[in-house]
Amino acid sequence: MQEELKITQEWDKVFPQSDKVNHQKVTFTNHFGITLVADMYTPKDYTGKLPALAVAGPYGAVKEQASGLYAQEMAERGFLSIAFDPSFTGESGGHPRYMTAFDINVEDFQAAVDYLISLDNVDSEKIGIIGICGWGGMALQTACIDTRIKATIVSTMYDMSRVAGNGYFDEQDNEEARYSQRVSLNNQRNKDLASGNYALAGGVIDPLPANAPEFLQGYHAYYKTPRGYHNRSLNSNNGWAIQTNTSMMNVRLFHYANEIRNALMIIHGDKAHSFYMGKDAYDQMIKDSKYTSNKEFVVVPGATHTDLYDQKDKIPFAKIEEFLNRHLS
Repeated sequence: MQEELKITQEWDKVFPQSDKVNHQKVTFTNHFGITLVADMYTPKDYTGKLPALAVAGPYGAVKEQASGLYAQEMAERGFLSIAFDPSFTGESGGHPRYMTAFDINVEDFQAAVDYLISLDNVDSEKIGIIGICGWGGMALQTACIDTRIKATIVSTMYDMSRVAGNGYFDEQDNEEARYSQRVSLNNQRNKDLASGNYALAGGVIDPLPANAPEFLQGYHAYYKTPRGYHNRSLNSNNGWAIQTNTSMMNVRLFHYANEIRNALMIIHGDKAHSFYMGKDAYDQMIKDSKYTSNKEFVVVPGATHTDLYDQKDKIPFAKIEEFLNRHLS
């Protein structure tokens, strides 16, 4: 049975609409049978076939937030761009809601590539992807498998598998901490089984404690204020299902990253709490690799993690454009 989706047609983004691009809602289906909803941004004046980008992230955000801003900006720069809601979130399909799994996350990106290739006004040899935050990690993971993607941009990246298994800054990278988390997650499964519902973890903490660390202050400033709040965003509201973390902590991403032949740029602010994740992923990607000449690590001085969500004076869009043009040519 085809899932009935509720798709909002009016502009409800957290950023202003550009008068330089056309905008429309589109849908496509991944190979799990889940229908994804995306915003398509197309340059108003173009000739011939366009290079195209699929954009997603941050983790727990929706396409009306950072990914849409990136997609619209890149459309202004000449790329047909789609920002999509991942499976189980936003306007996209999938039940139960607010679940995640890395294989489905990668398939969402690949299904977006399928969709772009199917368009008559897209050059199928000039396909790129952009992932932000946790979806930066998913973009890198997708680049490991999908050779149709000629260039990948990874911005302010989270390695969700590392955080799930080791905690922030690897402070819980030990057997006892992981065992305690396994017990907690499986106790939650028992509770969910008894209640018939999947309990949600809650989004970004609100109100913000006076002693909150900088990165929580950054998340609050984005997701809980008019700057970035959206009523469909998990991080702005009730968060992921608690037990979805079960599979995340049992997987490690990027195992074949040093075999990626196509171009890839990782961008990170040097003041971001997540900087170590992007730097380590880059080092893993180039270690013992034969394909380093088209890999770049771009450090944005003074930028925090959430600065690269929406601060256009800090997001290096000119470098992103130049990198994509060079490697999609």
